[in-house]
Amino acid sequence: MGLESLLVRNKRTILDKWFNFLSATYPADTAEFLRRTGDPFSNPIGSSARSGLEAIFDELLGGMDPRPLSDFLDPIIRIRAVQSFTPSQAVGFIFSLKTAIRDVLGEAALSQPLFSELQEFELRIDELALLGFNLYMECREKLFQLKEEEMKTRAILLLAEAGAIHGKPGPKSGNPKS
Repeated sequence: MGLESLLVRNKRTILDKWFNFLSATYPADTAEFLRRTGDPFSNPIGSSARSGLEAIFDELLGGMDPRPLSDFLDPIIRIRAVQSFTPSQAVGFIFSLKTAIRDVLGEAALSQPLFSELQEFELRIDELALLGFNLYMECREKLFQLKEEEMKTRAILLLAEAGAIHGKPGPKSGNPKS
């Protein structure tokens, strides 16, 4: 039996372990909530992560097409970028797929010829992590651009209120009009 067959046969267990690794990157109470609640309305982050991980896993088994992988990975990474995870924290869960696979497959994964197939599959996981890093950096760059625009807008509003824009005098603070 080849590696792909073993991965497909053990897919649910591997995905559960991988999801547990992902949720463990959050504070304990959040991790428990993510694991416990599967309802997409009461737990959209957990639900989105579970479905995203499954789609990513299927794509890794399939063709390793970067476009769909990016589409599946983006929501997970986007949330982590907004939550101010460091780059390594944001994408580190991807590498835990290797651990999940080795834990589930055990000694079978280390036997020849499966070991060489496993090494090739793990290279796909490494490529996925690089894709995740790029997505994280794009999201963080967009966040910084939004913050910069907000700061510019605030500065313009403050200058306008102070009358420093367009030569209009503004009200003097602390001096009531007589």
